[in-house]
Amino acid sequence: MWISGKPCLPLLLFTIFILSTSFNLLVDSSESDSDRVSELLSLQSKSKSGVIHLNDKSLNRFLTSAKSRSYSLIIFFDAVQLHDKQELHLKDLKFEFDLVSASFIKNNKDTPSQSKLFFCDIEFKESQNSFGLFGVNALPHIRHVSPQVRNVKDSEQMDQSDFSRMAESMAEFVESKTKLSVGNIERPPVVSQKQVGFLILALLISSPFLVKRVLAGNTLLHEPMLYLIFSVFVYFFSVSGAMFNIIRKMPMFIADRNDPSKLSFFYQGSGMQLGAEGFAVGGLYTLVGLLLAIATHLLVQVRNRSVQRGFMVFALIVSFWAVKKVVFLDNWKTGYGIHGYWPSSWN
Repeated sequence: MWISGKPCLPLLLFTIFILSTSFNLLVDSSESDSDRVSELLSLQSKSKSGVIHLNDKSLNRFLTSAKSRSYSLIIFFDAVQLHDKQELHLKDLKFEFDLVSASFIKNNKDTPSQSKLFFCDIEFKESQNSFGLFGVNALPHIRHVSPQVRNVKDSEQMDQSDFSRMAESMAEFVESKTKLSVGNIERPPVVSQKQVGFLILALLISSPFLVKRVLAGNTLLHEPMLYLIFSVFVYFFSVSGAMFNIIRKMPMFIADRNDPSKLSFFYQGSGMQLGAEGFAVGGLYTLVGLLLAIATHLLVQVRNRSVQRGFMVFALIVSFWAVKKVVFLDNWKTGYGIHGYWPSSWN
């Protein structure tokens, strides 16, 4: 550089210093990001499901103190002391989260995507500062922290309503936010190979005895009462909403909101159904169905007219009472036409 035709050495040295410093900072940032990615991959490989357990210190290293990141984090916020709260389903959701993590790692092995996304969990007792940093005050809670996020409170939260579909909805959330593919969710088999082998062996050993009893007509499959009981069970299972409770993993009862020492077996609101509610309605419907079956199949064989009339009057009164209770429960849950409080009215 020249000033009035003469070289300006101090200005030249200052320019070289600035350029050198900027270059070194860029290299250091790149190397530190590479180091963090390598460490995350190492921690991931040590986890059975690939979920990396974080605390306040490690979260600061991999997230808050990192000036530049080339990876995203999906963080599951957990609290061990709340695992016994059946209405939260934290243990089930954590298991589903582990499935999504394991599936992503398996389906993206040896691809660039493997180092672009990491699944992590963080526990409340160990990392209360991190919970406060994210502003988490309710569980379940899942966050996506993209490389562009500087303030963690600006990270994207998974909608509470999406937890009902478990791993599938978590995978959709991950794919929509990261633009990376999770792939097929691989669930462990219900029955292990050893259990299948044991069942086959037991069946082969007992097959001669089973064949002998089948030919003799002396098995449970030849008992009409078994089919009657099974039919009643299928009917009860169908009308009680048991499949809904199994799919949604709904509890039989929850703690009363006004008094946690008491249990609530009925939940007012159409968006949720407890197991006890389904059993109550299913029992009433089954009662009406049994009375109808008795009247149409057994009562017609009775020759005494007085007995027939007496039973029909009894069946009509009980059926009317049962249907009235079902209608009342439906109105109570939806909030239509209700006067008075539910427990005192169910008498």
